[in-house]
Amino acid sequence: MTPERAILSIVMFAAFADGAKDDREREHIREFAQQLGQDVPDLSAAYQDVLMSRVTLHDVAHALTDHRQKQYAYELAVCVCESDSTICEAERTFLRDLSEQLGLSAHARQTPQIEAADSIALAAQQALAEPAVEQVPQHAESVRPASLKINHAQIDSMVLKYAILNGALELLPQSWASVAIIPLQIKMVYRIGKQAGYDLDQGHIRELLATVGVGLTSQYVEQFGRKLLGGLLGSFMGKTGRKVGRSAASVAMSFATTYALGQLAKRYYGEGRQMSTDLLKRTFSDLMGPAKSMQQQYLPQIQEKAATLDAQQVLSMVRSNSI
Repeated sequence: MTPERAILSIVMFAAFADGAKDDREREHIREFAQQLGQDVPDLSAAYQDVLMSRVTLHDVAHALTDHRQKQYAYELAVCVCESDSTICEAERTFLRDLSEQLGLSAHARQTPQIEAADSIALAAQQALAEPAVEQVPQHAESVRPASLKINHAQIDSMVLKYAILNGALELLPQSWASVAIIPLQIKMVYRIGKQAGYDLDQGHIRELLATVGVGLTSQYVEQFGRKLLGGLLGSFMGKTGRKVGRSAASVAMSFATTYALGQLAKRYYGEGRQMSTDLLKRTFSDLMGPAKSMQQQYLPQIQEKAATLDAQQVLSMVRSNSI
């Protein structure tokens, strides 16, 4: 087994460490693995091998012999487990097992990358309360006050800023960068709902994201897969001249997903949460096309933003109500 295949398998093990509680997450990862199958056969094969128990954690961990590879694989696993801002007991057990199989010391497990990811995940968890999950879509009983007028221009400006920021995060080589994307999307939706007269919680927003196919764990795995297309593993292993994380596909997808999600949220909450599940999915899909085409237009701003970002600044953005 190649180091690339082993790291991909570890990412998949991490994605399913919580028991794949949401079937939509599992299905989205499956579809994405199949979608990239022709370009990155190892991604689809790793998905199948892990899901069907053809390989064990011991197998893939012991396929890595270089200490840098082991540490990098562990960092990615932590980021996947933290992609929903919380690490459950099953994920903690998985990470302990993984570190033992990789032979990592306690010191080796506490890298600046992991510390930054931990801080971002904790900040995201504390930023909003965690009441019970609210089902979406809501219907007539959830109609906002008729007198409330939302500021479309203000929301459009905010959504664009979040899209540029999340596109910029994809240009960073650090593993913690992708961890921040989903908390920032949740914060964006929360702020849009607030302007429309709704006090949303993380449970409701996560359910909305999952409804339109932008799940938490699956989105992180997808970000990782798209970076792979841009030479993430090849650059790390010294096999290509491309810089880590410089994947145009990855930048475009994070920009487009964030922008389309913001525009969907503006319509959904602005119209009193009257959209059915099918309509939510169709509307999000329709919004993704124009959003993808916009990315190239705003690429200079994305690159300029990336040049200014560091972990502390991103952490502050996750915690605050402004960007």
